[in-house]
Amino acid sequence: MAPARPTRSRSGALCRQLLLALTILTFTCDACKKVILQVPSQLDAEKFVGRVNLKECFQSANLIHSSDPDFQILEDGSVYTTNAILLSSEERSFTILLYNTENQEEKKLLVLLQHQTKKRHSKEKVLRRAKRRWAPIPCSMQENSLGPFPLFLQQIQSDTAQNYTIFYSIRGPGVDREPINLFYVERDTGNLYCTRPVDREEYESFELIAFATTPDGYTPELPLPLVIRIEDENDNYPVFTETTYVFTVSENCRVGSTVGQVCATDKDEPDTMHTRLKYSIIEQLPAYPMLFSMHPTTGVITTSSSQLDREVTDKYQLKIKVQDMDGQYFGLQTTSTCIINIGDVNDNLPTFTRTSYVTSVEENTVDVEILRVTVEDKDLMNTVNWRANYTILKGNENGNFKIVTDPKTNEGVLCVVKPLNYEERQQVNLQIGVVNEALYSREAHSRSVMSTATVTVNVKNQDEGPECSPAVQTVQIKENVPVGTKSNGYKAYDPETRSSSSIRYKKLTDPKGWVTIDEKEGSITIFRNLDREAESIRDGIYNITILASDKDGKTCTGTLGIILQDVNDNGAVIPKRTVVICKTVLSSADIVAVDPDGPTNGPPFDFSLESDPDSDLERKWRLTKINDTAARLFFQEDLPFGTYRVPVRVTDRHGLSLITPLNVMLCDCVTENDCTLRTDPRTDHGEVRLGKWAILAILLGIALLFCILFTLVCGSTGAAKQPKVFPDDLAQQNLIVSNTEAPGDDKICPTNGFTMHTVGNSAQGICGTLESGVKNGGQETIELVKGGHQTLEPCRGTGHHHTLDSCRGGPAEVDNCRYTCSEWHDFTQIRLGEKVQLCNQDDKHKHAQDYVLTYNYEGKGSVAGSIGCCSERQEEDGLEFLDHLEPKFRTLAEACVKR
Repeated sequence: MAPARPTRSRSGALCRQLLLALTILTFTCDACKKVILQVPSQLDAEKFVGRVNLKECFQSANLIHSSDPDFQILEDGSVYTTNAILLSSEERSFTILLYNTENQEEKKLLVLLQHQTKKRHSKEKVLRRAKRRWAPIPCSMQENSLGPFPLFLQQIQSDTAQNYTIFYSIRGPGVDREPINLFYVERDTGNLYCTRPVDREEYESFELIAFATTPDGYTPELPLPLVIRIEDENDNYPVFTETTYVFTVSENCRVGSTVGQVCATDKDEPDTMHTRLKYSIIEQLPAYPMLFSMHPTTGVITTSSSQLDREVTDKYQLKIKVQDMDGQYFGLQTTSTCIINIGDVNDNLPTFTRTSYVTSVEENTVDVEILRVTVEDKDLMNTVNWRANYTILKGNENGNFKIVTDPKTNEGVLCVVKPLNYEERQQVNLQIGVVNEALYSREAHSRSVMSTATVTVNVKNQDEGPECSPAVQTVQIKENVPVGTKSNGYKAYDPETRSSSSIRYKKLTDPKGWVTIDEKEGSITIFRNLDREAESIRDGIYNITILASDKDGKTCTGTLGIILQDVNDNGAVIPKRTVVICKTVLSSADIVAVDPDGPTNGPPFDFSLESDPDSDLERKWRLTKINDTAARLFFQEDLPFGTYRVPVRVTDRHGLSLITPLNVMLCDCVTENDCTLRTDPRTDHGEVRLGKWAILAILLGIALLFCILFTLVCGSTGAAKQPKVFPDDLAQQNLIVSNTEAPGDDKICPTNGFTMHTVGNSAQGICGTLESGVKNGGQETIELVKGGHQTLEPCRGTGHHHTLDSCRGGPAEVDNCRYTCSEWHDFTQIRLGEKVQLCNQDDKHKHAQDYVLTYNYEGKGSVAGSIGCCSERQEEDGLEFLDHLEPKFRTLAEACVKR
C-alpha cells in the first residue's frame, strides 16, 4: 500500500506526475474538448482556478470526477484546488470525467494549466507518460440460477494496484438501487458476487459503475461501466391473447377465405427459440368434413372447403394450440378455443306452402282482409334473407287488391282496397309471387326462379240500394224563364235491375229555394225567378242536393247542377262614382264600366255624355274611348276648382244602356289622396276643402297665437292682485313693448320693472291693460332688458326718440346686459299656466262669462266691446298683406279669408 500523500518522497511525486501526464495523453484522443487555464505558479488550497463549460459534452452528467485529486470540479464547471500546489516551469494537466448513466456514455474534458510566464515545456516528456486504461469485462449470468449463492460472477482489477493500494466498489441498479443488495464486490480483491436468483423477464440486464480508489481517496482509474446481462431460459409458456376467439364467416364462401387470426405472446427473450411460436388446429367439432386450416406462424384461420352451409351447421368449434421452440416436442405449449359462426346468405328462396287458394268477398266492401298465404324459407329467421316480399303478378289490373307482409309471421295478407261490383264481375283470378328482401345469392345461376301461387276470389252479391251515377248531373235553364217551368232533373237507378221506376227523390238542399222536385220522376219545377247574377252564384251554376231511395229504404245522394244560361238583363255601370282630376297636373280621368252579365252580353261598351238640351255639359266635358270597357273624361274649359255632376251613359253590345251620374272633382293637387278643392279667385263662390296637414297646421298656429295672447294679456291683468310679479332676482328688469299702429299718441306705461314703449301710433292704455290689436300693419316688439333704469334708442320705425324714466322716478341709464330667451321662457312658463287658469274662472271658481268674447273695431283710435283675458281678436281691415305672402302660405291665407 502506498504511503499517504503528505509523506511521499519527491521521487514518488515525480513518478505520479509522469503517470498522470501519460494518462491524460491517453485520453486526449477521446476528449470532447481541451481547455487551457492560465494560472500563477503557486496556488493555495480551495482556490478558484477557472470554469469549464461542461454542457458542450453533456446537457447533464450523473458523475463528474477529476483525475487529479489536487483539483475538484463542481456541477457548474467551476475548478477549485483542494491542496496548496506549486507549479514548475512545465505545464500541468488533468482530465475531468463526465459520465451519463442513462445514455451509458462517457466524455472526457482535458484541462491544461499553464504557468503565466508561459515557459516552454517539453512535449516529449508528456509523451513518455504511460497510456493505460482498464477495460470493462463482459459478464453474464443465467436467470433463475440455482446457486450456490453468493454466486461468483467475475473479478475486476486495476493495473494501478502494482503501485497503490486499491479499494474496489460498485454502484447502480442491484447495488444501491432496486433491487438493492443483489450484487456486491469485495473491496480488496474486486471479486463480484450475486446474492440470489434473477428473473430475466423482470430485469434483462444491470448496468453498474465500478470504482478503484486509494485509501486516501485518490482515484487512479476512471469509473468503469460494467454491464451484467441475464441469460434467458425457456421458463414462460406462450399465452393466447383471448381465452375464446369468436369469428364469423359467410356460408358458401370461396376456398381460402379468411375467417380470423389468433395471436399469442411469450415473455421470454425475443428473437430466440424461446419465443418462436407455432400455431395449429388440434380438433374440430363437428369433426367432418374438415373445413378450416391455420397458418403455423401467423395464426390466420382460412376456409379449406366451399361446403359451408348454415342451414346444415351454423357453428363450428376449433381447439387450437400454440407452442414455442418452433413447435418442437420439448417446447412449451398452450391451447385455446375458437368458435366460428356461419353467416347466413340468401341462398334459399321462399316457397308457398300451397300452389292455389280460394277465397270470397262481398261486393262494395273495401279495406278488408280476405286471405293469408304462408311461405317456407330455410334462411335465418327475422333477417332480410328470410323476410318475404309479396306481389300480385296478374289479375289486379283495376287495382282492387293489394298484398302486404305481416312482419311478425312473414305471411302474405291479401286485402281489397277498391270495391268490387258483382254485376260487373262475379269472380277474379289472381297470380301472386314471393321473393326475399335481400337479393338471391345464386341469382346468376337461377335468374328466373320465383315461387308463385294462384288465388281465386269469388264476389258475393248484396242489396246495394239505388246508385247515384254519375254523382253530379247537370241541366241547362235560362235565367229569365217564367215561374212554373218544368225541366229534367236527377236520375238514379237500381244496379240490379238497371231501372229507375222504383226510385223516389227528395230535395236535401236548395240554398235559395228556387226549385221543387218531383218525387217519382226526379224532374224539377221553377218555383222562383232565377238570377244568374245573384251574389252566391258562381260561374253561373246553381247546385242542389238530391236524395234517392228505394223501396227498402236504402239511399244514395247526388248533386244536380243547374247551369243558368245568361240573358242580357243588366246594363253596364261605372262602379267608381267619384272621379278626381288633379287640375294642376292632369286634364282627364279614366273611367271603367262593368256588366254583371256574361261575356256574350257585355263589352264592347259605348260611352256618351247624357245632357239636357239647355245645359252646356258637352261644351265643358268630352269623352274618348280607350278600349272595350274604359273611356277617358276631359274638361274642355278652364273650369274652376270644385265638384261637378257629369252623367255618363254606357251601352253594351246588344244596345242595353244605363246612365251613371259621376261626381267629378277638380282639385289643386298632385295625387288623388291630397285632393283639396279651392275657390277660384275669379269667382265669388266655391267650396273650401282642407287636407289633414293643412288643418293640423292651422290648429298649431292658433294654439301658438293663444299661448302668446295668454302670456301678454293674463300677465298684465294679474298685476293688480300681485304687487310683485317677478322674483327678487329679476327686480331690475323691464319689459319694453313697442307698437306700430295707426296715427296716434305715444304712450309709456312701466309696470313692476317692465318698460313698454310703442313705435308709431298706439291706442291709449293704463298699466296692466293690453293695448288693442295691431292696425294698419303695425308692429309690436317686446324686449326684456336687465336694469331698472333704461334709456331706449330712437325707434327706427317712426323716427321718434323716447326716453323713459322708471316708474319709481329717477334718471334713466343705459344698461346693455340682457336676459336670454331661455331665461325669459323659464320665467313665463310657470306663470302662463296660472294666468290661463285665472282666465277660465271667475271669483267663484266658475267659468267666466267673458271667457271667449269677440270685439269689433268700431272707429279710429277707439275700442269697443268687452275684452276678456281670452278674447278672440278679429279685424275687418289690415289683411291686405295676405295677398303678398309666399306660395307655401297661400293655403292658410285662403282658409282664413272671410267667407
